Amino acid sequence: MRTYSPKPGEIVDTWYLIDAEDKVLGRLASETAKLLLGKHKPQYSPHWNSGDHVIIINAEKVRVTGKKPTQKLYRHHTGWRGGLRTSVYRDLQKKFPERIIQLAVKGMLPKNKLGRAMAKKLRVYAGPDHPHEAQKPQAISI
Repeated sequence: MRTYSPKPGEIVDTWYLIDAEDKVLGRLASETAKLLLGKHKPQYSPHWNSGDHVIIINAEKVRVTGKKPTQKLYRHHTGWRGGLRTSVYRDLQKKFPERIIQLAVKGMLPKNKLGRAMAKKLRVYAGPDHPHEAQKPQAISI
């Protein structure tokens, strides 16, 4: 019995459109990560970028449960001493609503070159408009 490995020509990328309005952030991120990883395809292979392109619209209308709007912290370091910067979910949602979903999905992808390549297939937009109509994305509900 030989192990199946997909060939580059066998992998077909499709485009999916997800409306994030009134969706819970974690559930949306896990389903999006599954599409980016390609786990929904029969040709899935963990060492191959077989995932699809995902467009998320209405990122500003995503919701979280409990006290997360005031207690969930996003941290990053500038690289300088004492350069730890923190921001609360509520403030980040007002300034950069796309970044919330990007960070949530990126945390569910592999932490290597393959994961960074998969993260490039994600496009997040704050409003209902996106410039990818030519790719004819399939609208899916989560």
